[in-house]
Amino acid sequence: MPHSGLFYINSGASAQNVVRNHNSRYNFFMQLTDSSLVLIAIMPKVRDMEIARVLGWYRIPMKSAPKILQTDYIAFYQTAAFGSNQKSRIEKYAEVRGVELTTRRELCRDEPDHPRADEEYFKLQLGPLQQLKKPILADKWKRFLFFYTTGEKLFSASTLTDLAVNSAERKIIWKALQERKSQYSGNSEIQSIELPDEIKFLLGNLTLSSFEFDSGQDN
Repeated sequence: MPHSGLFYINSGASAQNVVRNHNSRYNFFMQLTDSSLVLIAIMPKVRDMEIARVLGWYRIPMKSAPKILQTDYIAFYQTAAFGSNQKSRIEKYAEVRGVELTTRRELCRDEPDHPRADEEYFKLQLGPLQQLKKPILADKWKRFLFFYTTGEKLFSASTLTDLAVNSAERKIIWKALQERKSQYSGNSEIQSIELPDEIKFLLGNLTLSSFEFDSGQDN
């Protein structure tokens, strides 16, 4: 299924400084595999899920975005806004087909007076929403904004804790993320394999409780 090219966004970029890269790997419908890189993200409201389903995009404030958005898939954690039968779980995921930098005003034109209307946001272009065979429940771990995992863990997890990667896997995934970032930035230099605490948390190190975040934010 054809779609627009993937955008690489540096976390320090502005809306006027976006580098666009085309890659034939993204010009077909990608299948989620065990080795796929997956970003777990908050879906704050039912309306946002409808936007993903109908319009095919998801927004992330630039100031709180993870360092690397070039994953294969994104899966959505549903907040309390989804009601007692659907809250605190992951049920849906989608292919990430592109990323671009814009403003909230451009994304949500029916909310021109929103206090963050002029702030910069990443717009993730998505493939069709897909349903997991079984939901992944929050269990005791309910506070985060984003973290990375793999397709294998997404397929097999029963709770969010099951999505966490172990110490050996963490370096492999971090290297893959760095390679993906370098590919789309045009910079062939790969950063050191040493992982800062923030990235350890994003790779599912649940011992770093100081990096927990409130999942109920309105973005």
